[in-house]
Amino acid sequence: MEYYLSLITKSIFIENILLAYFLGMCSFLAISKNIDTSIGLGKAVIFVNTLTAPLNWFILKYFLEENALYSWTGISALEGVDLTFLVLLTFIATIAASVQLVEMILDRYSPSLYSSLGVFLPLITVNCAILGSSLFVKEREYNLIEATVFGFGSGLGWALAIITMAAIRYKLRYSNIPDGLKGLGITMILTGLIALAYLAFSGIQL
Repeated sequence: MEYYLSLITKSIFIENILLAYFLGMCSFLAISKNIDTSIGLGKAVIFVNTLTAPLNWFILKYFLEENALYSWTGISALEGVDLTFLVLLTFIATIAASVQLVEMILDRYSPSLYSSLGVFLPLITVNCAILGSSLFVKEREYNLIEATVFGFGSGLGWALAIITMAAIRYKLRYSNIPDGLKGLGITMILTGLIALAYLAFSGIQL
């Protein structure tokens, strides 16, 4: 249990998918102007990431890796078949299907949030933070439980980062910012400062 607690803490704070690797920056910078929208997008990213990380692990393990098909079908013609060249295409397709599910749910139960997210909701499909999480699962050779925990932690870390930025940008409306730094300028500086603050968690040992 300690290992999984350590893994989720690491993925949320120490190796935050956005603040440590700067993945998913486009939607982060665009959506973090509004707190409610940031919370909604954060929840969507958590859901999609938690769903797609273990799902992509399953697809990789039983369909794409070398001898994966042969291992459970026993068909001799499939021995030695290696489909890992399809990893990116397959992972993106899985993410797209999950995002479509989120879109349908939001459109049905929260039309206002669906409208406020606008084009950035379908853009989760190509959000490199979500794709990056699945690729990290592959590179680090996590098992199914580790992939699920890491997927949830990475999504939660991304959501925490965008909500934090949205709260700060809300306060900035009442601040005296030099004209040259207004907009993306001060946002990029704040992103760097938040990333530095998260480095304080790197000393945590569980």
